[in-house]
Amino acid sequence: MPMPSIFLIAIIGVPALIVFFIVVSFFNTWLKAKLNGAPVGFANLLGMRLGGVPVDLVVGARITAVKAGIEVTTDKISAHFLAGGNVIPTVQALVAAKKAGILLDWDRACAIDLATKGSGKSVLEAVRTSVDPKVIDCPNPASGRTTIDGVAKDGIQVKVKARVTVRTHLDRFVGGAKEETIIARVGEGIVSTIGTSESYKTVLESPDSISKTVLARGLDVGTAFEILSIDIADVDVGENVGAKLQEAQAEANKSIAQAQAEIRRAAAVAVEQEMKARVQEMQAKVVEAQAQVPLAMAEAFRSGRLGVMDYYKMENVQADSAMRQSIAQPEGKK
Repeated sequence: MPMPSIFLIAIIGVPALIVFFIVVSFFNTWLKAKLNGAPVGFANLLGMRLGGVPVDLVVGARITAVKAGIEVTTDKISAHFLAGGNVIPTVQALVAAKKAGILLDWDRACAIDLATKGSGKSVLEAVRTSVDPKVIDCPNPASGRTTIDGVAKDGIQVKVKARVTVRTHLDRFVGGAKEETIIARVGEGIVSTIGTSESYKTVLESPDSISKTVLARGLDVGTAFEILSIDIADVDVGENVGAKLQEAQAEANKSIAQAQAEIRRAAAVAVEQEMKARVQEMQAKVVEAQAQVPLAMAEAFRSGRLGVMDYYKMENVQADSAMRQSIAQPEGKK
């Protein structure tokens, strides 16, 4: 065989061989899609393989969607897979929404799926909750609290357990607050409602008034849920918080009074010590003055202004005065 003929056969045969292997490798997948009414071209299958997309997963998801009457191209499914989305749950959510008559398109389903990634939830669960509402315990038992505690105006504590029935609002799911916000808002509303009650008896007599008041506040605004009902599961009477506060206030007033009395006592002691110091000072001055008398008498003797007889007369007068005082003083007092 001439060389040009061999070269021509190689040029034609190699591409033909490549095409043959592609057809063989994708034939089962292509045939399955064709027979299920969701045809996919060989070019698309090859493109998915080269792009690192699992062909069987994408084709299977498209078949599921088409069987349910939802037209989704392989390009959209591949794009969602490459974005890190969960393809099968997303398609299942679309099917569930269509069966339930809920308006949900592919783009919104993908957005919800990506928004719930890593949160332990899924777009399929969101759709199911929209169809079949779920009940949330308030407070959440996982938080370690078992009741929501509020204090009425009469000072009596009221303990409440509530159950909130919610339904997923798919239009607000992306960017909307989740269950924790619902629990926090309902808890705040219950505490506020109990606090505005004149007596704990009012709460015990009509616990449904709490749920009606809280429900009327529109607590689901800005959340991914629609609150259908708030039911009070249990109401108990707690401590007399008002009496405890009064007791604590009385104890505080007592401590303040004792502190003020201690301040006054300390001031009185300080004044007393000051007066004693002044008395000692005066006594020192008296002693100092008395010490000047002998010196003055000695000076008088030296200058001749005082004689010996004068001194004796003065001593006699002092002795006579001391005797008179001794006679005049009652017995037993000295």
